[in-house]
Amino acid sequence: MVVPLKPKKGGFLRPFGCGWFIREYLSGRAPHGSPEIDPDIGAPQSEIFRSYKLALINEHSMDLAIRKAEKLAKKEGKPISPDQIDELFQKYVSQTPYKTIACRYHSFVVYFSMLTRLGWVELTGNTEPSAFQDNFPPGQPRKYYHLTKAGHDAGDSAWANPQKA
Repeated sequence: MVVPLKPKKGGFLRPFGCGWFIREYLSGRAPHGSPEIDPDIGAPQSEIFRSYKLALINEHSMDLAIRKAEKLAKKEGKPISPDQIDELFQKYVSQTPYKTIACRYHSFVVYFSMLTRLGWVELTGNTEPSAFQDNFPPGQPRKYYHLTKAGHDAGDSAWANPQKA
């Protein structure tokens, strides 16, 4: 018996891809409300990952809030209220656990190293001590990354699936 490999309802869908987010973030475009950075200075992997996760949580919460508001409006026979959407959004953002949305940090690091091997992302040379180094023996510093010319020139289809690139 052959069982097809496919996701359950809703599956592997994401509102935006990890590669796209990394490219936009390192370009300094502040995608989906993430903090704006200087593209020449770059950002550490941990900050890119955190911004990616928070952007996904915000998009997921907004989607849930809109669906719930539409359902309530249809049930009550009233127009959709933007204030109600905002209330529901705040509720869903505060209730969504950080670990339930998207990839784990290790998966992100593996994906990011693939982008580095492709030559799309490289170290800037800027470093800073990690926060835990204040109380413990010296550890690895935070290293800053930025997009290369090859990363800027890579097309949308390549960024959507860098494994094929």
